[in-house]
Amino acid sequence: MNKKSPPSTSEPWAAKSTIEEIRMRFDGDVQRFSVLETGQTATIDAPLAMELITQAAIAATPKIRRVLDIGCGAGNNTIKLRQEYGRNFDVDLLDLSQPMLTRAEQRVRDAGAEEVRVWQADFRDADLPEHSYDVILAAAVLHHLRDDADWLAAFEKIYRLLTPGGSVWITDLVTHETAEVHGLMWRRYGQYLRECGGDEYRDKVFAYIEKEDSPRPVTYQLDLLRQVGFPKVELLHKNSCFTAFGGIKTAIQ
Repeated sequence: MNKKSPPSTSEPWAAKSTIEEIRMRFDGDVQRFSVLETGQTATIDAPLAMELITQAAIAATPKIRRVLDIGCGAGNNTIKLRQEYGRNFDVDLLDLSQPMLTRAEQRVRDAGAEEVRVWQADFRDADLPEHSYDVILAAAVLHHLRDDADWLAAFEKIYRLLTPGGSVWITDLVTHETAEVHGLMWRRYGQYLRECGGDEYRDKVFAYIEKEDSPRPVTYQLDLLRQVGFPKVELLHKNSCFTAFGGIKTAIQ
């Protein structure tokens, strides 16, 4: 398993987990996503990526009134943004998993948020209000998108949901454009997982990535941001198979 690459983008999507299967796995994994200091252990540099996207959101969009956290998990990224920003903003939390949403809402309210809305939904289907969010966060969620049309539609929707001058910030698992570099980075990720929990933990993580996920290169996603209308994109960080990046929508002049 340690020599196996993650699924390529040409793999049939029918072989992947269904939305319901993904939801069920996350329903039983709430505690792992509830530690602000470490984030998700299976993600390389999770605390740094979370710090970078929240600080970039504040720098790019200084007036934050309403935030959407896509695939919010237990709320870590919204909590970190609230800590860094130092002031209240309205929060919309969206996740497939109701147990995750329940934990996230409580933790976000405990962190000082007053107006919190929860959406148990697939982001692609959720009837979210357009032109309403100053900041959108999407951490370790977009890798569940499938074919090119799916990716394009999701990025177009993110653009429509943002207010003028708003920004989106993403951290995620990624693949690479060349097989040689892809293999190199995947081997490095395997070494990281072994250091975290040994061969068994590495194989467990690799197995659910192969079953559930269909990540794309960060270069592909930066191009998508530009394609859907973002005039400014930023690559904040990349280490092995994980990255942090974002896009800033044009403000009304």
